Amino acid sequence: MKLLHDLISTDYGLMSLIGILFMLGMGVFFLRLFLNKVGAGPR
Repeated sequence: MKLLHDLISTDYGLMSLIGILFMLGMGVFFLRLFLNKVGAGPR
């Protein structure tokens, strides 16, 4: 419980949370981008 409290309430916890969310968002973006490129085939 203290870990969750530190993650939300401290400056380093918030920066870690922002970093984690940013990396997850980038992963979803690139996954969709690559799958669309593979599905489109050669032109």
